[in-house]
Amino acid sequence: LMSLYERSLHSENATEGALADGTLDVPADESGNGVPDVLDESRWELEFFLAMQVPQGSGMTVSATDDRSLDGLVHHKIHDVGWTGLGLLPSADPQQRRLHRPSTAATLNLAATAAQGARLFREYDADFADQLLEAAETAYAAAQRVPDLYAPASAGSNGGGPYDDTHLSDESYWAAAELYLTTGDDEYEADVLASEHADDDIWDRAGFSWGSTAALGRLDLATVPSELPTRDTVRASVVEGAEKYLAWQDAEAFGTAYPGSDDGEYEWGSNSSVLNNQVVLATAYDLTGDPRFSDAVAESMDYLLGRNAMNNSYVTGYGTQFSSHQHSRWLVPPLPGTVSGGPNSRRGTWDPVMNTLYPAGHDCAPQLCYVDSIEAWSVNELTVNWNAPLSWVASFLADLGEGVEAQAPAITQQPTSVTVALGATATFTVQATGTPTPAVKWQWRTGTGAWQTIWGAKST
Repeated sequence: LMSLYERSLHSENATEGALADGTLDVPADESGNGVPDVLDESRWELEFFLAMQVPQGSGMTVSATDDRSLDGLVHHKIHDVGWTGLGLLPSADPQQRRLHRPSTAATLNLAATAAQGARLFREYDADFADQLLEAAETAYAAAQRVPDLYAPASAGSNGGGPYDDTHLSDESYWAAAELYLTTGDDEYEADVLASEHADDDIWDRAGFSWGSTAALGRLDLATVPSELPTRDTVRASVVEGAEKYLAWQDAEAFGTAYPGSDDGEYEWGSNSSVLNNQVVLATAYDLTGDPRFSDAVAESMDYLLGRNAMNNSYVTGYGTQFSSHQHSRWLVPPLPGTVSGGPNSRRGTWDPVMNTLYPAGHDCAPQLCYVDSIEAWSVNELTVNWNAPLSWVASFLADLGEGVEAQAPAITQQPTSVTVALGATATFTVQATGTPTPAVKWQWRTGTGAWQTIWGAKST
């Protein structure tokens, strides 16, 4: 959400005032308070994040045999000891709630987000901005002091996923990038440039996610003004990544920016991969003005809104047939504008509903592995980190305006027969109207009535 707002500050394509205070449907105490509504929403989560940081002088250590201090680190998560009942607010659940031990990954996440928040809130609440920056720098230092405190994969998954992550170079890069953009300090610049992610190819098929965050740093380094000596290279790398997504999307029958995994399967939360890859495409458009990228973003949104194998809009309340029974522990029924996780063909991750629909030996095509059921958590879950990029992409598309209304192509001049010697060039004249400008494909009809492409034909 903060990147959504920050884009409005730096992109020439952003609509001035579109994200100002009072523009969104938010609680009354957040509207008309002089702070952009998107930042009001971001503050709610930032304050939670700050509360999860271990205070200085806590006396807490990593373990009985590891006396490294936990001061400045961030608790990995907090949730009930068991899964909260469907349609039940966590505050109304009688189960015990448990605070899990800190992790280096969560600490670096705070360092990155609080650093970004510090520069965005500076204009509206300088004291809060100072608090965020202090927390970010404290967290970054703590992560360097304790770089290997990982969340366990085998414990703490009842009532919430483990979200284990043992590869933290991407989080470190992201945190250093945000701290550099906020402070301009040489220390953070050096860490950015020394990172293995400074110049590697981070644009894979599934895109960025909670466990793969290097792209978040790369995107901000490309779009937020700075004196980074490699900024031109960073910006070029984003465009290169977008070109990859564009090529994959062009090869997809339903025009989606997510081509599936290398083996063709769709992963859990596939719609989030569509959305996050759209963010890369949209950023490339902001950097270049190349309409291929903005067109691709719009086409992928078509996929999410119903032009897909399910003939279903995955965004509640949008379209003639849309998901309306997303899996939520508290939000029942889901609010309009809520995006579902989408098709997931990884049988090993399925819930009982999907396993019943498609028992062993009865597989589904990847885009058809979906059902709109509140109990189908493996395909129909809603999450904050999936809906945030939906907001980002929707804001980007809104900034493009209504565009040009499409007009069906019509041939206004038919080609006439031309006779030439064998091996000579034949020239035909044809005219057509339509918006956008119609493309031309030259074909000839065989004796069987089938059409075949005339290879080597050129249009001028």
